[in-house]
Amino acid sequence: MTNGEFFCMRQNMVKIDLITGFLGSGKTTFIKKYGSYLMEKGENLGILENDFGAVNVDRMLLSDLQDAGCDVEMVSGGCDYDCHKRRFKTKLIAMGMLGYDRILVEPSGIFDTDEFFDVLEEEPLNRWYEIGNVIAIADVTTEQNLSEKASALLAAQLARAGIVVLSKTSTEQTRESQSALAYFQKLMEQFGSRQKLAEKTLAEDWENMEETQWEQIRHSGYATADVEIPWFEKEDAFDSVYLLEPKASPEQIRQALPKLFDSEEAGRVFRVKGFYKEKDQWYEVNATKKKTEIRAIDMGQSVLIVIGENLQEEWIRQQIEFKTGCKSEYVVTNLGGTGK
Repeated sequence: MTNGEFFCMRQNMVKIDLITGFLGSGKTTFIKKYGSYLMEKGENLGILENDFGAVNVDRMLLSDLQDAGCDVEMVSGGCDYDCHKRRFKTKLIAMGMLGYDRILVEPSGIFDTDEFFDVLEEEPLNRWYEIGNVIAIADVTTEQNLSEKASALLAAQLARAGIVVLSKTSTEQTRESQSALAYFQKLMEQFGSRQKLAEKTLAEDWENMEETQWEQIRHSGYATADVEIPWFEKEDAFDSVYLLEPKASPEQIRQALPKLFDSEEAGRVFRVKGFYKEKDQWYEVNATKKKTEIRAIDMGQSVLIVIGENLQEEWIRQQIEFKTGCKSEYVVTNLGGTGK
């Protein structure tokens, strides 16, 4: 039986949701909660981690969903934009044969949403998949002085979304949420959008969301693109520095992180994420300029990833202290997925 014949037998196309959001916005945390809700509703769910990096640490954070019966796949990174796009399509073709009701795609935080739509318009995916929702996760603590490239990508994510779900909100952050919404609205208008962001924004504590709110997200759809993104080189837009096998202690990591975000010698760091092990305990690191989280976890992979613009890898490497006799290797890759 050919692929085409297989899908002709299906009564319904596979829904596919894109979960977007800038670096560190909380996409993986949201997917854990959204995915759990969809599975409770009886959906046969697959998740595709679609990152440009050579190591995808976010996949490991979805182990709870995997244990509950959700398949989590990933697009192998470490290649250029066109290669990555081909791998993305190939993976979707393979996953399309597995009988899912819905697939959630979590891309890099510097992903161009147009790639998602472009790939799904190609044969045979346009006959197999139905775009369900584009959900943008918007962090209310996002820096409000992003570069033009970063601003353009964030504006496109917000404009394409059927719903914008605010993250890191609390009663104490009401004023910060209002400031962030005004900033996001300004970004969209800067790049030509006429949408009113407030009309499609959900500002609720994820821990306390009710079924009506999850259903609102589940059926939120997506918006027609109305932003004009300036062209720039995809492969040169953003960088990542991979520190492999770091041996730093929690204190050493905590001391080094502020230097990475605050010093111009590092370049412009947007996010640091990854894992390290001390004795028999794994720790997850998730840091942005405004917030650093280091927490104990059951399992990990020994790597720290620094993501940003114009990164100076030698200087960054020197800021991470390592135990005597231990050295860290590093890999620098350019991240594609930027605006056209």
